[in-house]
Amino acid sequence: MSLFQSRLCFVCSHLTSGQKDGAEQRRNSDVHEILRRTQFSSVFDVDQPQTIPSHDQVFWFGDLNYRINMLDAKVRKLVAKKDWTELLNYDQIPNDGKIWQLIKERRSGHVFDGWKEGVITFAPTYKYEINFDRYVGETPKEGEKKRSPAWCDRVLWLGKGIKQLSYERTEIKRSDHRPVSSMFLVEVEIFDHCKLHRALNLYHYSTS
Repeated sequence: MSLFQSRLCFVCSHLTSGQKDGAEQRRNSDVHEILRRTQFSSVFDVDQPQTIPSHDQVFWFGDLNYRINMLDAKVRKLVAKKDWTELLNYDQIPNDGKIWQLIKERRSGHVFDGWKEGVITFAPTYKYEINFDRYVGETPKEGEKKRSPAWCDRVLWLGKGIKQLSYERTEIKRSDHRPVSSMFLVEVEIFDHCKLHRALNLYHYSTS
């Protein structure tokens, strides 16, 4: 979308799910493919940005599916203590013997290089029993897939003039996820015709 002279892009994605080895590589591949293959064009606006990163401000959100690399029992213990800081230190996935986390992935250039995310101060958003406040696995059921609590649902942004005002989760229980929301203050470029005319008149006067 265009807002005055600024171009904004909003990307909502559901990256590859799962906690098995290699799942994070598929998620990273998803990101690269979305960035590589998404192309915009418009016959009405020749200045339309052609790619996602070529916009002035970009917001990427959805079920990014990155997990916490920690034993399930310890994850649940820390969740019960609301120790988000310790849990976020392990917001990561094993990768060929190395440990990557979403934050490290961004900073190291693997994915989301240069992007930002606000401080997480809320409980992991996945995986809940529908219509309940308890995570799946607290009362184990036969044949049920084991899913440790994780911050799967994220909001990231890229660009200048963006200030995050809030980053929180909403207690809607109709899904096995708790949705997250974020509010931003965004600076946009406004083309001032009066200033342009004054500048052109001044230039004309100075060169006469």
